[in-house]
Parts: sequence; structure tokens; C-alpha cells
Amino acid sequence: MVYRKKGKLLIFSAPSGSGKTTIVRNLLEKDLDLEFSISACSRPARKNEQDGRDYYFFTQDDFIQKIKKGEFVEWEEVYKDHFYGTLRSEVERIRNKGKHVVFDIDVQGGLNLKKTFGEEALAIFVMPPSVEELEKRLKRRSTDDPEKIRVRILKAESELKYAELFDRIIYNTDLEKAVKEAEQMVLDFIRS
Repeated sequence: MVYRKKGKLLIFSAPSGSGKTTIVRNLLEKDLDLEFSISACSRPARKNEQDGRDYYFFTQDDFIQKIKKGEFVEWEEVYKDHFYGTLRSEVERIRNKGKHVVFDIDVQGGLNLKKTFGEEALAIFVMPPSVEELEKRLKRRSTDDPEKIRVRILKAESELKYAELFDRIIYNTDLEKAVKEAEQMVLDFIRS
């Protein structure tokens, strides 16, 4: 039997609209032996989202049953009746292949993963230029109604206070620069 070293964990967290997903997608295109951890959620799929590609979509009841069975490494009720979490089986599947696990996760989920995995994980906070810019980005997406955007902005204002609890902060004022900075942080961590 060939022993493969378990991969490390790379946690990218930020308020919605900060650019973390774009940064993560750019990293996944590079030859860094990374694989994306697909989160689970209890909300309905948006247009163009697919189960097993964007999220693992569960009913609220199924999600709660998985919580009770201990199937999540971390989970939380991010918005009322909308649960999100990281399946233990997803993390193990990727790590057992010897690949590094990449998470694109909300701020509280990122902190929970860092607490669970400690030095095996690098937690990176993606800082938006401003709350005003964040609001513009969310409006340009056209995926949420004005009330959902308002709720996301309120949540973002709260989440920004946790940035200092992460291992590293990337200030996303210039996307190209932020992607290069993220790649260097990832390389330094997986080579250490």
C-alpha cells in the first residue's frame, strides 16, 4: 500500500460579494494540487446551480438529520431557515486523495474550520474595498432582491469585525493583485 500524505486545508472567507469565489476559482485553475470542497445547504438551488457541483442541496429536515448524526465538520444557520455546512465525508474524500482542500465559506464557518483543524489549515480573509463597493457588487450580480441585499450588507458589516482572527488578510481592491497574493500565500503554506 502506498502512503499518501493528507492534504492541507485552505480556507477563504469573506462577506458575500468580496471576491473570494473569484479568487478561489483562479487558484483552482493553477497546477497546485487543490480540490474544491463543496458545501452543503438547505436553501433551494438558484438558476444555473447544480447539486454536487455548486452545493449539496438538502431539505431543511435532511440537513438537520445530518447535524444530529454528526456528519458535518461545521455548520450553522447563516440566514433564517437556511443552513450551510461542510460535510465530513467531503473533506475526507479530498484529503485521502492527497490533495489540498479549498474552502469558499462564510466568515463564521471559516473560523469554525480553523478551530477544528488548527495548523493543518490556513485561514484567509478577503477584505472588500468598502461596504459601499460590496453593495454595488451584490446589486450587479442580480441574484438577490433588495431585502436580501440589505440583510447581506448588515451581515457583512458584522463579519468585517472578525478579519483579524484569520491567519492572513487579502485586501481585494485590485482583483489581479489579490489573486497573485492568494497564490503566493497558498504556495508558501503548502510547501511548509
